[in-house]
Amino acid sequence: MRAMTFLRRTALLSVGLAALAPRTGAQTVAITGGTVIPVSGPRIANGTVLIRDGRIVAVGANVTIPADAQRVDATGKWVTPGFINAATTLGLTEGGSPQFSGGYNDASANGSHGIAAAFEPWKGVNPANTYIIPSRQEGVTTVVVAPGGGMIGGRIGVIDLVDAASAAEMLRRAPVAMSGDFGSPGAGETGARPEYWAKWRSLFDDVKAYQARRAAYESGNTRALAAPRGELEALIPVVAGQLPLALSVDRATDIRAALDFAKEYGLKLWIVGGAEAWMVAKELAAAKVPVFTGAMNNIPSSFDALGQRQETAALLRAAGVTVVLIGNGPGDPANINVRNIRQEAGNAVAYGLSWDEALRAITLAPAEVLGIAGQVGSLDAGKDANVVVWSGDPFEFSSVAEQVFVRGRTSSAKSRQQQLLERYLTLPPAYRRP
Repeated sequence: MRAMTFLRRTALLSVGLAALAPRTGAQTVAITGGTVIPVSGPRIANGTVLIRDGRIVAVGANVTIPADAQRVDATGKWVTPGFINAATTLGLTEGGSPQFSGGYNDASANGSHGIAAAFEPWKGVNPANTYIIPSRQEGVTTVVVAPGGGMIGGRIGVIDLVDAASAAEMLRRAPVAMSGDFGSPGAGETGARPEYWAKWRSLFDDVKAYQARRAAYESGNTRALAAPRGELEALIPVVAGQLPLALSVDRATDIRAALDFAKEYGLKLWIVGGAEAWMVAKELAAAKVPVFTGAMNNIPSSFDALGQRQETAALLRAAGVTVVLIGNGPGDPANINVRNIRQEAGNAVAYGLSWDEALRAITLAPAEVLGIAGQVGSLDAGKDANVVVWSGDPFEFSSVAEQVFVRGRTSSAKSRQQQLLERYLTLPPAYRRP
């Protein structure tokens, strides 16, 4: 049954893209007649989104359409901003370890004793990665590329899922934050949590010492510091409160410890994962710390996540916390199933988050947190044209993304799933049924 449903949905998507895709070279496109959901404002019935040279130039019910514009009829359809998945390793690996990934896995660096602050994973993104096309076809137009592993995994970047020959062409903004793990003492080659957090403090104290006495360090007139020069340099913007520190942490007590640590050092903090963040909602709201969390899972992955629940996003928003929805469901949501971000949003609605808040949590909210809201995240004049035309409610499983614009362009590239479907729709002439 699941296989047949997948084939039916993939066939619908192939037909929709073939029938509706505009000319690749079109400079002006008018999406007309749909229910336009800007996110930054109220819905627009029978609205128009006008795109010119890769940017949105007008949105509304009474937009003047140039005579040379290619029209896309969205009557009966929904038009939204492209979705932003704010926690992925997309493009860094084909799946699993290198032996299962064509020989490469660029999602983590070795670093020095668990510290790889200078690592910039977006430079290793493979534009030909096989998961990019299906992610884009499900309405995901922008993703965070975040490193993992160790105490400090490295810098975080943002890319657009545009057809490109190089990672540099895909880059939206980098770095946007520094990735770290605050709840796994083993990541810092330590034992108990207090020892681990003491290592964090020693490291950040050493970053300050290095910054104040660079010349002495270079001449060898300082004591040994907790990390090599390159890692210390990379952490200076974090310690200065300029670059956010995105900490993976689940346990409520660990989240409180992270809040105390951020306050002590004057850091900008993000909480990623946050299985028990709902228990700390008031403190997070007071500290204005955003939480990146999902809604597909209520099964604890460890004793640190005993309080895992699917209502987390709704409870956090009710307390005034900024919520960014990310994948926490099964099947590698950070890579293979990046496209499932809309199911996360649909589940969040089922567990108490309003529909509008769920859409915001995968569009404008992450754009604001990531510092790219002036470019993407909503349908507003002047922003880049990351726009999706849906057959219906995007949070309904039966809906498909019939048009996906990234920077005003569509793509005719086919996913592996589509290629296999087309291959076996027509049997070879010599084939005989058993």
